[in-house]
Amino acid sequence: MISFRHMAVAVTNLGLPLAVSCLFILTLCQISQAHFNKHKHIALFVFGDSLYDPGNNNYINTTPEFQANFFPYGESYFNPPSGRFSDGRLIPDFVAELAKLPLIPAYLNPRNKEFVYGANFASGGAGVLVESHAGFVVDLKTQLQYFRDLEKQFRQNLGDSEAEQLLSDAVYLFSCGGNDYLSPVGNNESILYPYTHEEYVGMVIGNLTDAFKGIHERGGRKIGIVTVPPIGCWPSVRAGRPDNTCSEEIDIIVSLHNQELSQKLQELENQLEGFKYAKYDLNTAIRKRMKNPPKYGFKVGDTACCGSGPFGGIYTCGGKRGVKEFKLCKNASDYFFFDSNHPNEVASRQFANMFWNGDSSVTSPYNLKALFKGKQLPTSSGKLDL
Repeated sequence: MISFRHMAVAVTNLGLPLAVSCLFILTLCQISQAHFNKHKHIALFVFGDSLYDPGNNNYINTTPEFQANFFPYGESYFNPPSGRFSDGRLIPDFVAELAKLPLIPAYLNPRNKEFVYGANFASGGAGVLVESHAGFVVDLKTQLQYFRDLEKQFRQNLGDSEAEQLLSDAVYLFSCGGNDYLSPVGNNESILYPYTHEEYVGMVIGNLTDAFKGIHERGGRKIGIVTVPPIGCWPSVRAGRPDNTCSEEIDIIVSLHNQELSQKLQELENQLEGFKYAKYDLNTAIRKRMKNPPKYGFKVGDTACCGSGPFGGIYTCGGKRGVKEFKLCKNASDYFFFDSNHPNEVASRQFANMFWNGDSSVTSPYNLKALFKGKQLPTSSGKLDL
């Protein structure tokens, strides 16, 4: 959809008089309406963290710790680097491909003027809670505000009826929670002090629930979400521990989060009219690849292709984060992890395919194909693997 913030810049730069400017904007709106009518489709709106960020953090005031718009990021697909935390494409990119959509544009990139096919609001480092990496990322609450701004533009450009149809047909993709449990790491007593694990998870799930309800209030009906990955065993976490082992505490709280998420989604399905969701068990999928990489086409499952220190777990990939020296493997597709915290492009394609096509043993109660196509989810065949 054509964004008024982009139109305003264009009109100003052209130096057009007011009457001509109004006509210019009206013409653009008519083009948008014609485009929408000609290309009926299911839009995709993306929210979350670095697993989904297509480069929004390139356009905010932050540090290289929360950016990936430099070599060797993107080396397998994007030249120059797009800002994705990977050697190539991410889960939403492959989901868009499967849905026969173009790459969903980063909302904050001022060059993106069309959001007819959807928008990606995700921000690397973002959490569900505003406090997670506050000041360096676009938190989920702000991402949802951007979505509300875009909804207003849809209504202005398309009219209420067409806008409501677009929003109700659309799929809303989420990857949230991991940073809420990683960002407090370092407290000597507990990563979540002064909260109990249950209290802290309750806050995260509560805010995530509010986000789902907010989208539902604006007409959204179809949610796709991944479980929080096993971040307690990330190379970055293990490299920072004296014995280089997984963090048992993070593992426990992530497990609690994923259990609470499942329960809350089931409640919302009963409470909210028309609410449907696809929940993909990304946590288990990643654990399997870390434990048995050859089964999924990888040579190395627990060490990053790009980084330094034990397991490549020191977050130095690209040499822009305080330490210039880093190691880079010869073939990124051999390593499940591209850097200390993120899977490579091959893994993201695998995850997207299972999220799209998986049966009830993989993604439930629907898969993404069912949400996009309106078809029933196949029951477990025992043949599919996460």
